Amino acid sequence: MTDTRWLDEDEQQTWRAFLWTSRLLNEALDRQLQRDSGMPHAYYMILAMLSEAPGRALTMTELAEIVHSSPSRLSHAVNRLEEAGWVRRAKHRTDRRTTIAELTDDGLAVLAEAAPGHVAEVRRHLFDPLSRDDMLRFRETLHALLASLDPDHEAPCADGKG
Repeated sequence: MTDTRWLDEDEQQTWRAFLWTSRLLNEALDRQLQRDSGMPHAYYMILAMLSEAPGRALTMTELAEIVHSSPSRLSHAVNRLEEAGWVRRAKHRTDRRTTIAELTDDGLAVLAEAAPGHVAEVRRHLFDPLSRDDMLRFRETLHALLASLDPDHEAPCADGKG
């Protein structure tokens, strides 16, 4: 049995700051989107990822991977988005086992209306408190962590572009 490498005081403070920052940032983004657009952050991410896809459509499997969601959780969310008229599902033309999620024109309009407030909230909480140099160092740190957590570079931002 190996000895446990306990966190030292600096590491413990960093770990807890990371946990609280992550939690509070996600809660702030969710609150803003709920208040201003009537949708949770998870729904916004689904709409945003579909808007960036060719033809504004992805297979449900691709979408689940991009938004890092379980198939059942994604299916539930897409049901709600479909009920709102923001997404439609259809079977793939050549593979009837595959379901395609497509962003509707109404969904794109809702996303376009929600995006400015969302971006302002991201900027207010994540970028405004940092200098440009701080932000670039932070990005390098995040990519180092991502490389450890995602060695196969499956995350949409693993290439440094997303």
